[in-house]
Amino acid sequence: MADATPPLTPLSLGMLLGRIEHEWATRKKIFDLPTARFWAPDPEIDLGFDFLGRRCATPIGPAAGPHSQLAENIVLSWLGGSRLFELKTVQIIDDLEIARPCIDMQTIGYNIEWSQELTVPQSLTEYTKASMLLEILREWEPIQEFVSADPGPHVFDMSVGYDLAGISSEKVSSFIRGMRNAGAEIDALRPELTGSWARFADRDFNTALSDTLTLSTFHGCPPEEIESITKHLIDEHELDVIVKLNPTLLGYETVAGIVNDELGYTDVSVKESAFAEDLQFERGIELIGELNDYAKARGRRFGIKLTNTLVVDNQKQWMPDETMYLSGAPLHVLAMTLLDTLSTALPGQLDVPGSDGDIMVSFSAGITKDNLADSIAAGVNPATVCSDLLKPGGYGRLKPMLKALTTEISESGHTDLITWKADRQAQAAAAGFSSTAAQHVADIRGEGIEAYHLRGNEKLPRAVDHELEMFGCVACNFCVTVCPNDAFFSIKSPQDHIEGRQQYLLLTELCNECGNCMTFCPEDGDPAQIKPRLYTEPSLFAGRTGQGFLLDDAGVVIGSRLDGAQADGAEASALVQELLSGEAGLPLALAAAAAAGAEATPEAGTDA
Repeated sequence: MADATPPLTPLSLGMLLGRIEHEWATRKKIFDLPTARFWAPDPEIDLGFDFLGRRCATPIGPAAGPHSQLAENIVLSWLGGSRLFELKTVQIIDDLEIARPCIDMQTIGYNIEWSQELTVPQSLTEYTKASMLLEILREWEPIQEFVSADPGPHVFDMSVGYDLAGISSEKVSSFIRGMRNAGAEIDALRPELTGSWARFADRDFNTALSDTLTLSTFHGCPPEEIESITKHLIDEHELDVIVKLNPTLLGYETVAGIVNDELGYTDVSVKESAFAEDLQFERGIELIGELNDYAKARGRRFGIKLTNTLVVDNQKQWMPDETMYLSGAPLHVLAMTLLDTLSTALPGQLDVPGSDGDIMVSFSAGITKDNLADSIAAGVNPATVCSDLLKPGGYGRLKPMLKALTTEISESGHTDLITWKADRQAQAAAAGFSSTAAQHVADIRGEGIEAYHLRGNEKLPRAVDHELEMFGCVACNFCVTVCPNDAFFSIKSPQDHIEGRQQYLLLTELCNECGNCMTFCPEDGDPAQIKPRLYTEPSLFAGRTGQGFLLDDAGVVIGSRLDGAQADGAEASALVQELLSGEAGLPLALAAAAAAGAEATPEAGTDA
């Protein structure tokens, strides 16, 4: 890891469009995702659902986290089949110092990353760019055969935290207002729609990016604070609101018993002090009912989300903080157990089979291809994903999830989620369960426990006994797919003098040094520091340390710095240049982006 983690530097809209066009022409990919992983719905099966009254074409999408922060993240999720996007949590403090590495997916899932890494205005711009890109791609002829002529509607769901003072500040309030009406942001981005994209420059883009919000209460948020924030969002911003709840609602004894005893994670130290600081179960039950009544009285909708991550002590010491946040397989068992418990405690109030109330339940906890169908059958709308997308395959893991769900519905003789879920509830009742959620919990804590137990999750990523080098490696492609920011790309090797089938290069401005590529790289070393690090901004190249290669607007290497990397300076620069000058080459249209940027910038002495 670098001594000081640099901030993310988002690509401009013009550069993203140039990348899409160039990658399609040279690789038949978009942001490194091959067409084989694009999702095209089965016209015979309706996977759509209502998210707080808004229609979504599929019931999955990225959870608020590393996959919903940059515009290209959201495009990748959409291409994979996501239609509900829980955008990364925005808060008033937007100059966080997050220690690195911050993600540990070696077995289950841990992280120490908990908020946006962009400034609040940057977040608004990223989500505006993402919305515009999705509208453009829906009409872009080259990909229609791969995503269908009607990909179906999608929803952007905002997420903010963590206290009323911050959320009611002008900084966060401006963000919410901008998401509700992004007209000014869209107009500022229009000049970047040039070249083959110019036909979209005068398009009537949707300005209402989002009017729903998931409140991240994080850990230790008092119930009166949750209540005040929710009411503020409903009254001040006229939003439909979802409140994210913590697994601590189950109580320390239950959580520790499940994680340590039932599931066998004896090395996980559940942080007992977090339970005393969090919302308590009985007050939580009261609060859910009170907030639902408050929302309905004002013509708004209310929902809950299960769950936040679980606070645990950092006993591994691979990541630097004292505490870390558990996700993945064990969190799925906790969150589903909490859903079953809440359904029993709130009869007729939750909008899930067996209860049939009006409080929507969103979900994010260890969703995989294997448990998606059972989770959706339990009534969650939607099932959002994070940990699974951080594993090899990345965004390409979404399509198999939807394919498995489609197959489940089709083979059961149904054509839509609603009738299929009703049938699954009838089957659960016939088997003696109060609900499909209760049946799923009985399975994952009984006969199906192996997938969630330590025994099923202790295998380490593949490793080979070899030091990673700048050029040449086992070419597993993992660094490309496990990077949530799509910072890596590959270029086929000139076989006569560069070892290896593929060479891997890094777009440095998109790398936040999360550590995920290092976890999954079979060789010994950190790809984000060892593979050629490309810069497109001279000031960023000059202001940072470590090896790197500065490119001009034509994609030519005009500066290099090795700092101990295993290659001679001149030779390394020549090899990088050769790769970038090949047929596939650099997946960025730097010259076009520079021209668009110049067109968008008023000349000196003129009025803006």
